[in-house]
Amino acid sequence: MKNIVEICCGSYYDAKQAFLGGADRIELNSALFLGGLTPSMATLQLVKEELDINTICMVRPRGAGFFYNDEDKKVMFKDAKSLLKANTDGIAFGFLNEDKTIDIESTRKMVDIIKSFDRNKEAVFHRAFDCVENPYKAIEQLIDLGIDRLLTSGLKDKAYDGLDLIKDLNDKYSDKIEILAGSGINYQNAKEIIEKTGIHQVHSSCKDFINDVTTTGENVSYAYLSNEDKYDVVSLELVKKLVEGAR
Repeated sequence: MKNIVEICCGSYYDAKQAFLGGADRIELNSALFLGGLTPSMATLQLVKEELDINTICMVRPRGAGFFYNDEDKKVMFKDAKSLLKANTDGIAFGFLNEDKTIDIESTRKMVDIIKSFDRNKEAVFHRAFDCVENPYKAIEQLIDLGIDRLLTSGLKDKAYDGLDLIKDLNDKYSDKIEILAGSGINYQNAKEIIEKTGIHQVHSSCKDFINDVTTTGENVSYAYLSNEDKYDVVSLELVKKLVEGAR
């Protein structure tokens, strides 16, 4: 089975680097410094018009956690419908209850929106999963709800530290749901993670930084990276190295 490399992208620029670097798929976001929020419609349109790459769009209205109020959910469902109409290949999302269990009702509604639009569109549950307390019950619920793929770091901050759980989930459930490992994966550890877990898909940001001297003025700063005049981007060279390393 071919190993699949997915790149987490925060812009059209990022998506272009991922495409040129040979990635198989992208997860398209905005505001990656907040963990990734819903991308703009123009970003998705440019990606689909100019780049031949499978594109999953994040639907996440704000930073922090995944216990959403009714207003958040209303926006999320509407965003999903708009992104599907603009030809995204799938939606990445995650709903949790306040007790850190899967929000069954909201997850079912999102899957229904995705699949009623096109049965071939993918429903992806993202790393909200890594906040649950019972991963086995949670993944079985996601399978029952029709989730196609689960992005997880094995309930750890970095996937390398969650290898045992990722392997166990893959061993037990890979015939029912795709397991995509993410967080802290790079060209140096991707092959080892694949070999130790048996998974065939990895997710990485391949992050680099570009300097922008207009980030700070004499008395103001718009920095979000330790007061540095930089912003994060996908590195073409790191994507190439990851693709080579994963295969």
